[in-house]
Amino acid sequence: MSLLKKEMDKYRDVDEDELLKKLSEEELQRLEDELEELDPDNALLPAGLRQKDQTKKAPTGTFQRDNLLAHLEKQAKEHPDREDLVPFTGEKRGKAWVPKQRVDPIIENVTLEPELEEALASASDAELCDIAAILGMHTLMSNQQYYEALASSTIVNKQGLNSVIQCTQYKPVPDEEPNSTDVEETLMRVKRNDPDLVEVNLNNIKNIPIPTLKAYAEALMKNTVVERFSIVGTRSNDPVAFALAEMLKVNSTLKSLNVESNFITGAGILSLIESLQNNTTLLEIKIDNQSQPLGNKVEMEIASILEKNTTLLKFGYHFTQQGPRLRGSNAMMNNNDLVRKRRLEGGPIFPKCRTNV
Repeated sequence: MSLLKKEMDKYRDVDEDELLKKLSEEELQRLEDELEELDPDNALLPAGLRQKDQTKKAPTGTFQRDNLLAHLEKQAKEHPDREDLVPFTGEKRGKAWVPKQRVDPIIENVTLEPELEEALASASDAELCDIAAILGMHTLMSNQQYYEALASSTIVNKQGLNSVIQCTQYKPVPDEEPNSTDVEETLMRVKRNDPDLVEVNLNNIKNIPIPTLKAYAEALMKNTVVERFSIVGTRSNDPVAFALAEMLKVNSTLKSLNVESNFITGAGILSLIESLQNNTTLLEIKIDNQSQPLGNKVEMEIASILEKNTTLLKFGYHFTQQGPRLRGSNAMMNNNDLVRKRRLEGGPIFPKCRTNV
């Protein structure tokens, strides 16, 4: 590193302008061609310097922008306007447009029954507002006041027709509380094979180190109690997926595994699915919403493995291709159908399992 720094220090005090002045015209042209190869769009140059020279003639004088603008303005003022092909004579043609007079519609007098006329004549603004709500004139009342007026016999909008309609105040919904699981303590309980620990939920805990997640997978190899393990949104990656795949080959107790919303690639997901060939107790696995799509090749391999599996009942993944999607859904449907048939026959639902479910 020190040798490279010494080499760079030699060029720190070099004057670039002096070097460019010493170059010949051919050398400058070669330098310009090399720079075009490095930056063909001239993105590193300012906009005013990206245009190439259109001529090689020597300039006749210094460039003065103000004099050029003054000359262009003077030339534009002195240039005569183009004469019209057909001169304008001022003659008016056609008829002026006059709008038609519309006849105001005749409003028919609506006669009501004497009882209704008397009731409306003596009704207050609040009562008229309730009547308008019942008739469906929602601009006078809010939706909540409208439905309250329909449900009750008392006056709801007591301010009358001039009342200000306010929106309904909704109760604020509090944010979901963070996961309160103690990662280290739960790991020790998994290692001790705690009989009360049936479910391990580490969802949305962002600061779990990768070695700790791998330690969970190693501890679950010997655990015979935990049935559900979930690590949604824990920033897990391929090493964690490989460790879980090795765990699934040995574990015979786990029934549900959820690794959604993580950074597992197609290789890690494929290792998890391939481990199902040696596992007959897992009933549910969820792998959806990873950081990058798995691809058509991985989805086809997943579908072929699911078709050979006869114990998995729920598979949480949305296939992007129609072919693997149909094959996967048919495989899950067949497995659930087998469970139903075995239940009707009265035999064990999973004959390959150590315990009858």
